[in-house]
Amino acid sequence: MSLLCSEPAFFANLPEVRLPFTKEALASLKAGQLVSLSGMLYTGRDQTHRRLCALLDEGKELPVDLAGQLLYYVGPSPARPGRVIGAAGPTTSYRMDSYTPRLLALGLAATMGKGARSAEVRQAMLAHGAVYLAAIGGAGAFLSGCIRKADLVAFADAGPEALFRFEVENFPAVVINDLAGRDYYALVAAGNKKGEG
Repeated sequence: MSLLCSEPAFFANLPEVRLPFTKEALASLKAGQLVSLSGMLYTGRDQTHRRLCALLDEGKELPVDLAGQLLYYVGPSPARPGRVIGAAGPTTSYRMDSYTPRLLALGLAATMGKGARSAEVRQAMLAHGAVYLAAIGGAGAFLSGCIRKADLVAFADAGPEALFRFEVENFPAVVINDLAGRDYYALVAAGNKKGEG
């Protein structure tokens, strides 16, 4: 277990956000804010996204109701003995950009990965009232300590890219895109340019 994730003092000053999101919690998130996530989220990478959209194309029901949920872009490594899950660091989010607007239209409340989103995804988030969070890149072992339970939900043959349900506690993340359309990466870039002037 990660010492940081199990140490309350480390997260004492972080706003705790319970998952799945309430509308009030979602609206309270601001770009650049560091938060501590606790509760249930779903995971999925490229294969899961392709299959979800294929089911939509076929008019079939999805294996989960995504409304109000957080979808974390991760392909966890196998768990070692005595561990819930292996390393669980974020996947680069742009790989899911072509699928994300369709899932946001279903009520998906948030996505989490690493790196910036496309203009199309940012517009879709604004239109559907969703946010984007960034997990800590390069900290897969640390983040695995914040995962209390991991259940396979669908697409088992996809291996680590399958659809999982995680129960997390004190999982740290940064709000990148909020409901007002603010983009933390853009704000940082603008600040750097201003400082250079």
